[in-house]
Amino acid sequence: MDAPQEGNVDAESCNEIEDDKSISDCQSMPAYMNSVLRRQFLQEMVKALPASVQNRIVVLKNLQLEHLKIEAEFFEEVYKLEKKFQLKYQPMFDKRKEIVVGNVDPSEEKPNWKEPENVPTDGEVGDGFRESLKSIKKMPQDAKGIPDFWLTVFRNTAMLSEMVQTHDEPAIRKLTDIVIKYDNEHSYTLEFHFDKNEYFSNAVLTKQYFLKSTVDPEDPFAFEGPEIYKCKGCVINWEKKMNLTVKTIRKKQKHKERGAVRTIVKLVPTDSFFNFFNPPEVSTDKDEIDDESQQILATDYEIGHFLRARIIPKAVLYYTGDIVDDEDDDDEEEFENEEDEYDDDENEGHSKPIGSKKQSPNDCPNQ
Repeated sequence: MDAPQEGNVDAESCNEIEDDKSISDCQSMPAYMNSVLRRQFLQEMVKALPASVQNRIVVLKNLQLEHLKIEAEFFEEVYKLEKKFQLKYQPMFDKRKEIVVGNVDPSEEKPNWKEPENVPTDGEVGDGFRESLKSIKKMPQDAKGIPDFWLTVFRNTAMLSEMVQTHDEPAIRKLTDIVIKYDNEHSYTLEFHFDKNEYFSNAVLTKQYFLKSTVDPEDPFAFEGPEIYKCKGCVINWEKKMNLTVKTIRKKQKHKERGAVRTIVKLVPTDSFFNFFNPPEVSTDKDEIDDESQQILATDYEIGHFLRARIIPKAVLYYTGDIVDDEDDDDEEEFENEEDEYDDDENEGHSKPIGSKKQSPNDCPNQ
């Protein structure tokens, strides 16, 4: 078949549009505006509607408000269910603790699940990979319980591993259990149980999180369910010179006149997992909280929820790798598995790769 003459190409699709026009249309869509501009645009759009249509919108939003109030009641009932079922879970968690610390040595059992097939490792593994396995293989055959269980769980999870410093590890090796307790004041407490150790005298360290599940009259449509609004740590009774949350700085200071040199010893705060038990004080006035404290609290709330909803109920799965932080892996797979698609328009004189860049929500799909 003869190729169509240049300048007289038949349209292959009824959806054919000019690229420049398509990009312009995309940029004018609210979905591709940033959030501030999108909100402003949509508010102006509603104001521009006929009065009768605006009234219907008001009625729909009133209905939405009623829905949110019922939804708040739903989450209240969910909290009561979580509290009720935690009591059913607890005997299993108690048994887990007894096995982990070595108080109980269970008889041999076969898995009640189907083991997944081993996935071959792509490429060569690094030296760190091999060294880590060597250290595990050195564990004695007669080891008691599951040594370093909770430390391993923390190190296997990006969010928690970032909190744990090298100097924290000996203390966290003494962690025997983490327990959730739901309280009557719509809050929950995480209890970290420790074996006797040289760092602090507390047998249990606690962190309490306070929840609210009410619709804010000043901003009702921002309601998305229960949120942590406050947390309370505990006092750690550190043994002398064993405080892991501070470090000693020694600085030599020379006297200006006599020339004598003296050493100034100062204790300054340092990064530590145990700072988790000393969160910033929350002011009742949100405007009084500085940006750094707000960021610390936001991260703290996220960690508290993560421990309660994921780590405590599924600790063994994080230990074994049945659950992993795979967000980065998913991103890599998207890059690796995307096949380059090419525009076969011979009149362009070159092929343009499509899909080689991961698309963000702000990217127009026709760019």
